[in-house]
Amino acid sequence: MRPQALPGLRRALPLRLPLLPLLPLLLLSLAPGAAPRAPRFDPTWESLDARPLPVWFDRAKFGIFIHWGVFSVPSFGSEWFWWYWQEKKIPMYVEFMKNNYPPNFKYEDFGPLFTAKFFNASHWADIFQASGAKYIVLTSKHHEGFTLWGSQYSWNWNAVDEGPKRDLVKELEVAIRKRTDLRFGLYYSLFEWFHPLFLKDESRSFQQQQFPVSKTLPELYELVNKYQPEILWSDGDGDAPDHYWNSTGFLAWLYNRSPVRNTVVTNDRWGYGTICKHGGYYTCSDRYNPGHLLPHKWENCMTIDKFSWGYRRDAGINDYLTIKELVKELVETVSCGGNLLMNIGPTHDGTISVIFEERLRQMGTWLKVNGEAIYETHPWRSQSDDVTPNVWYTSKRKQKLVYAIFLEWPTSRHLFLSQPIATPGVTKIKLLGHGQPLNWTSLKPNGLLVELPHLTLHQMPCKWGWALALTNVI
Repeated sequence: MRPQALPGLRRALPLRLPLLPLLPLLLLSLAPGAAPRAPRFDPTWESLDARPLPVWFDRAKFGIFIHWGVFSVPSFGSEWFWWYWQEKKIPMYVEFMKNNYPPNFKYEDFGPLFTAKFFNASHWADIFQASGAKYIVLTSKHHEGFTLWGSQYSWNWNAVDEGPKRDLVKELEVAIRKRTDLRFGLYYSLFEWFHPLFLKDESRSFQQQQFPVSKTLPELYELVNKYQPEILWSDGDGDAPDHYWNSTGFLAWLYNRSPVRNTVVTNDRWGYGTICKHGGYYTCSDRYNPGHLLPHKWENCMTIDKFSWGYRRDAGINDYLTIKELVKELVETVSCGGNLLMNIGPTHDGTISVIFEERLRQMGTWLKVNGEAIYETHPWRSQSDDVTPNVWYTSKRKQKLVYAIFLEWPTSRHLFLSQPIATPGVTKIKLLGHGQPLNWTSLKPNGLLVELPHLTLHQMPCKWGWALALTNVI
């Protein structure tokens, strides 16, 4: 039996619309904010996939994902709490509710408890700036349907009408754009677990579009026009195909006529079967890290908490990735042409827990030293060293630079690199954060041996991975 539907969905009108072939073009022409100019991209995947990815995204390399919503109130198990408790009836979730809340307590009753009482957007922005990230992505709406802004299409199940009584999206958008140089992005779940209109469409095999026409698409247009996100991170297709969501029609408007048409970046989660196939950049799966070069730009979205994207009160210290593990994830991802989107989960009252803040600031400390080997780099001809483990390569072609990022400091102070081909008298090598030229020896048939400086622990430029800048190698 399905859980009781969310309160206050009286704006979700019972429209009965067939899957019309002209629907993408109709919605494109009626979209709010549409400018009177001829479209450059047609509402087809062939046309949309040909759009060049705005260059800022590949240069950025590192972003922060923020999972925040009503699920932050129970803060137990996972951000999928509602689904696991009510739909799957997983015993640990059922027992948690039985032991901690009254018998008739519903998920909707968590709404007023999502207070964001201590949320300070400026403080968050300062932490994100200190992390070295170049963009953020906030969950404007997760699968539970609660919107972090005062959506006109989510009456009394949004952060302005319920709980915080504040436009959380706007507050963070303003702080990010005023206080940082980060790009502002928004996550949006296409479907909602228990929305009656989605369930009705699902029961009819998505041959009608009541939910996307009356809820999803209006909210997407509202988000873009009101907050102008430069990343639109779609998720949650509910196993419905892209034509049910009118994804190509919406993306054609986004790329042609929206206020962010020249800079917006999108992912690949726009309907069942589109992931790793269509869209701006590919995510392929959560925590996707192939370990090799891909022909298409991709992003590794992962989370510091190994088991949840939302905040968990029941998490133990060993449930969090260490900064050493996070640096490794960043280096591997960037070497193979990807971006890293690293997730944190704030609390229901709007604070970033100290362990998340520590990891973010540690990453920023590392990037202050080694950011040259990460930002605005390109994959090299070899992504990793095939002899010495835990060595990854990036490059800057115009500057004739190759970076060798090594995650273990050799006790002998001699690092063997099998891939670069050096030229005596021409090739120069330095350790980032140290600056002095290093001695090296060319080896036969290929490779070189680098003599690292003799440094005490306190003299080390950083603690969790180091980068060599090699000039004029092939």
